Amino acid sequence: MLKDFFKLSLQEIRHRRMRSYLTLTGIIIGIAAVVSLISLGQGLQNAIAGQFASLGNDKLFISAKGNSFNPGLSIDAVWIMDKDLEIVRRTSGVTLATGFVTTTAAIEYNDQARYFMVYGESTDPDERALLGESNNYKLASGRVLDKGDTHKVTIGSAYQDETLFGKSIGLGNTIIVKGIQFKVVGIMEKTGSPPDDQAVGMPIDTYEELFETNGALGMIVAQTQVGEDPVEVASEITTALRHSRNLKEGNEDFTIQTPQEMAAIFSSILDIVQIVLLGIAGISLLVGGVNVMNTMYTSVLERTRTIGLMKAVGAQKHHILTLFLIESGIYGLVGGIIGVGIGVGIAKLVELVFILVTGPSFLSVEISWVLIFGTLLFSFVVGCISGVAPALRAAKLHPVDGLRYE
Repeated sequence: MLKDFFKLSLQEIRHRRMRSYLTLTGIIIGIAAVVSLISLGQGLQNAIAGQFASLGNDKLFISAKGNSFNPGLSIDAVWIMDKDLEIVRRTSGVTLATGFVTTTAAIEYNDQARYFMVYGESTDPDERALLGESNNYKLASGRVLDKGDTHKVTIGSAYQDETLFGKSIGLGNTIIVKGIQFKVVGIMEKTGSPPDDQAVGMPIDTYEELFETNGALGMIVAQTQVGEDPVEVASEITTALRHSRNLKEGNEDFTIQTPQEMAAIFSSILDIVQIVLLGIAGISLLVGGVNVMNTMYTSVLERTRTIGLMKAVGAQKHHILTLFLIESGIYGLVGGIIGVGIGVGIAKLVELVFILVTGPSFLSVEISWVLIFGTLLFSFVVGCISGVAPALRAAKLHPVDGLRYE
């Protein structure tokens, strides 16, 4: 019996192909959006978690509360200072600490000027390695900045692209930053982040003189000693900085975060964005369900005489109800299958674009079989629910009324 119901439903769907295609559109769009958005969101979360996990569990990031890394944006702003860095270095449990600072400045080359990020970093080998590990900066060619370098810089991988200045910048070339000439001594590997790949790095002493920061830093990165609990070390640093900055407990104007805490913040933001996007996709799915309901109502009207005939020869209410629920469920399932295929394709296409533009480490789409089967089940249920009202109407039809219907 159930096999015959499926056979009759498929025959009816094939008989009205154009209407069936239009009915499936809403379901397809909604399911495709759900699958692609969830897959991309999960892939992005995994990439971010991987980036922060690569930092290790022994890093602490100290910055001024509510400020960017760019001292000088506001005269009244509170900043982390050089003296704070010295306090962090002397704190028990800290094995190494370094500071860095960034701003946006005009970079001139080939008679053109464009604004990109400029950062100052320590020339101490150990501190520079700590900063490079924290920011995922790796040298591709040339050398890193050494002690004694003043008018030397390293540049991001994007400067080798001729589209920035109409001419690529290589080792030994000279660029102008704030009217001062700097020689390029190193080129960094591609990170996948456009701001970082377009950044220019210089010795922090030179940076402070050039931009007149008066000892202000954007952030301090501290590495805890082996065996030390980063949370306890962070508490020690908080106490030391609070005392140095004459602050009461609870009124700290700085924050100390671990990579895990920073990853959690990014993850929560992505969750909110994904919920909003899924809400929009849900609206498309709701429209698809309405289309299925409308189609099934129309089908009931068109097949009134057939329903009356089926009841006249012995079909019961539950038979008619099951037939129309299966038909509406097939709409949902077929739309779900097509939607899943399109959604996976969209997610993989976006992943390919990200790989070509930013590199393979930035986004890796994760296609979950649980998501696929769950989405297919959900689309089938949506189809069935959309067909409940029309199916009930068909089941309640009196045989005589059906046979008299024209």
